[in-house]
Amino acid sequence: MGRLENARRQLRRAADKEKAKGLQRFFKTGPGEYAEGDIFLGLTAAFTRKTVKEFQDLPLTDTIKLLHSKIHEERLLALLILVQQFSRADDQAKEKIYQAYLDNTKFINNWDLVDLSAPQIVGGFLIDQDRKILCKLAKSALLWERRIAVLATFAFIRTGDLDDTFVIVKLLLADKEDLIHKACGWMLREAGKRNVRLEEEFLSKHCRIMSRTMLRYAIEKFPQKKRKFFLNLK
Repeated sequence: MGRLENARRQLRRAADKEKAKGLQRFFKTGPGEYAEGDIFLGLTAAFTRKTVKEFQDLPLTDTIKLLHSKIHEERLLALLILVQQFSRADDQAKEKIYQAYLDNTKFINNWDLVDLSAPQIVGGFLIDQDRKILCKLAKSALLWERRIAVLATFAFIRTGDLDDTFVIVKLLLADKEDLIHKACGWMLREAGKRNVRLEEEFLSKHCRIMSRTMLRYAIEKFPQKKRKFFLNLK
């Protein structure tokens, strides 16, 4: 048995039907919901991460095959393997992983999949590269590509580089998806931890047109008086 099939077999052996039902509700897999039809095995995060260590050297071609799975945890395992490989790759290998990631965004199709991989791979690669691709992703018709765009900037925020976060959030201010509102508010909040003055300047200019959800996420750590000030500007 090949290593790819062995990885799949290990995940499926640990399946928990009752937990899977709960995850399918939590991740909105019902008709008309954002993850309609997604299939869960019901695995714990701890088990998945343990499996990553065992298969962290899976070849890229096999990892991408795993990413194409209909099963959520198999796609998650593939992405966590890519994150692990990216973290110890040389520049050439990092670019290969980054490009494979962008070539397969339609399979990175839930918020946890994006959040656990976009900052590390897309953001990590673009730290010292041209970042125009993020504006293209932010304008995508695909919800998950828009979330990738804003979450990728988390990597820059961690270095104190906040400009791209504000650029991408501005492009997404009128987005209709709640998952984008939450992601943008979250990144604004993280930017504010590094420079609250810049966050407040951005909010003063744009809070009237952003959703209340986005604003609430952005000001979550503000003192109560300041939270009320910005909410009253809506």
